[in-house]
Formats: sequence, C-alpha cells, structure tokens
Amino acid sequence: MSEHPWLTIIGLGEDGPDGLSPASLAALEAAEIVMGPPRHLSLLPDLHGETRVWPVPFADGVAQLMALRGRRVAVLASGDPFWFGAGRVLARVLAPEEWRAFPGLSCFALAANRLGWALETTTCLGCHAAPLSRLRPHLHDGARLIVTLRDATGPEALAAYLDAQGFAESRLHVMEALGGPRERVTSWTAAELEEHAEAEFAAPLCVAVAVAGAGRAMPKAGGLSDDWFDHDGQITKRPVRALTLSTLAPRPMEHLWDIGGGSGSIAIEWLLTHPMTEATTVEIDPARAARITQNAARLGVDRLRVEQGDALEVIDRLAPPDAVFVGGGLSEALLQRLSERAKGARLVANAVTLESEMLLTQWQARLGGDLLRLALSEVTPLGRKRGWRSSYPIVQWSVTL
Repeated sequence: MSEHPWLTIIGLGEDGPDGLSPASLAALEAAEIVMGPPRHLSLLPDLHGETRVWPVPFADGVAQLMALRGRRVAVLASGDPFWFGAGRVLARVLAPEEWRAFPGLSCFALAANRLGWALETTTCLGCHAAPLSRLRPHLHDGARLIVTLRDATGPEALAAYLDAQGFAESRLHVMEALGGPRERVTSWTAAELEEHAEAEFAAPLCVAVAVAGAGRAMPKAGGLSDDWFDHDGQITKRPVRALTLSTLAPRPMEHLWDIGGGSGSIAIEWLLTHPMTEATTVEIDPARAARITQNAARLGVDRLRVEQGDALEVIDRLAPPDAVFVGGGLSEALLQRLSERAKGARLVANAVTLESEMLLTQWQARLGGDLLRLALSEVTPLGRKRGWRSSYPIVQWSVTL
C-alpha cells in the first residue's frame, strides 16, 4: 500500500473529531475533498477542503468517488468501516495502493463494553440494509446478539419479529448514538416494546438482544425437520437430505448448483453451514421457484440465487460451481452438460425411478465415483398393531467431475 494514497477512509464516531487519532486528523486536514453522510459532516469543524454529501443510494456515491481519482479525498464512515460498513465496498473497487483506512470504535465494541458482554461469544449482525430474517439461524434461548438497524423504527420491528418467532421474553437494549453526547440506552422486553409503539428513538442506533423464550431453535446439524420448509411434497426428505449434504461436503467460499430445487431445502441448508457459502438453485416450475425464494428469506439465507427455467438453458449463464446436486430433472443430456460445464466439481445425484437409477449406474461405470442405495422404513399403524412401511429406495451417485 502506498504511503500517501489518494483515498483515506476514516471511521468517525458520535464524538466527532475528539475520538480521531492524530493520523486520522492529519488525513482529514490534508484532504481536498471530504465525502460523507450529512450526520457525519455535521460533526466536523470547519475544514480547509471542500465537503460533499454522500448520495443515496450508496452506489451513486461510489461512482462520484471514482471520478475524483487522483485528488486527495477523505471518506467518512461509521465506526469501523470494515465491520458491516462502507470499507468492503470501496476496497473492492480500488487497487490496494489507492486507499488506506483509519478505523474508529465500532458500535459492536461500544455496545459490548456498555453491557459487559464478551464479543467472542456474541453474534454481531448488520440489518441496517438487510432483512430481520437474517437473525433466524441465531435465535435460541440464551443467545446474545448485537444488531445494527436502519432507522428509528427498527427497534419496534425487531421486537415484533422476535415475538413472532416465539421470543417475546427477549431483553432488548436499545442503544442510540453510542459514544457521543446524545448517547442513550434503554432496556425493554420485546413484548414491552411492542406495547409501547409510541416510544421514540433516534438514529444511529443498534440493539443488543439477550434472546429468551420458548421459540423454536434451528438445529446446527444438517438435515432440518421437513416442517421448516414450505413445500408441495417435492422435497428431499430429512434423512436423505442429511446424507446428501454430508456427501456434498460444503466448505466456506464454495458455490453450489442445486438443480431441480423443489423446496430449496438442499441449497438453503448448504448456505446455513457457513456465511461465506454461495448457492444457486434452478427450478423449472415458477410456483416452486417463488416458494424457494420465500423459504430462503424466512430461514435467514436471502442470499440464495433462484433461477427459474430449464436447467439445460440456465446453467450456461451461471458462475462455475464447486459442487452440484441434482434432485430433479435428471437426464442423459443434463449429465452430459454438467460433465462439460462443471469440471472439477463434486456431483451428487439422487435417483428414485428405475430409469434414472439405470442412468446413474451407466455414468458411474464411465466416470467412477460411489453408488449408494438407501432403503428407509418408518413405523406406521397396521390395524391395532404397528409395522414397517418402506419408502421408495434411492440410489445416490457421487463423483468429482
């Protein structure tokens, strides 16, 4: 990184320049142009350089910033720019030698220190530009969360969401303007906050949540109960899904193609394994594609990409996969296309019919890999007694293409 790059990203707290390091102050004084939200700019003293308000939407400001390349520019961000902040976006569009950053205290650090919570055991989530359903995988009695929210209406919406999930007893510490002269911390249960809808809060704010209640906790092992998913019967059932996910072996940074998504259960559980996984599901039926989108959003993985259409037409425009699951639409043409488009990927395909089982057997003879036959039975009433009812056996082929 250059000693004097043209762009400096400065993390500014609610105490304004009083909380800045000498290096941050020097960069601010030396800047020809200072860009930032109106609230941040209002915290600064008179500067030698020009000030410009960062526009909404945020992307418009990035375009304006790029037009200033070569001039000495300072961009103001909240707290730590690289913790749910603007830093990641700017670093992605700039060369390493073009920028430097001076972070301030993040609201997560300030909130944890106000409450005496250990950050390493507290989940920190940015919901100022994301749906509250991102919280769903983290909700269980005893959990501690710190959540950034978009505006002053956020605490009430958060309380309503927690109540709807069965966690109305959760304690919400609403923290406004942390670290500045306007700082205020108030505590409510989710139920109390819903009852006091007239309560007024001021941005910027975050909420620390001590989760409590008898709401349903999402298991961490692969193979969620089928009733977590809305479906029309087209779903990879829990025992088979658990084995399929184990065979797919999700890893951080990897991208899954889920072909014949059905309810989206495989792709959704793939994404639940790690926040840095990616997945695209392909579903030809428009109603099912819409249902997959709804399932993903409700279970906290709205980053799932859903492509509605025929897999043979869709996969040519998808980013390369690290793993592929074929749960529907299995055909000779599809396997041939995958062998060309997904080289190096781990493929798992499940077959139920004799025809599809024969197809997998033929391809296993050609490319190798493992064939596994699953025969599951469950206890059902048999007159006044009980007996085993067998499901259709499933043949699973797994191979690296």
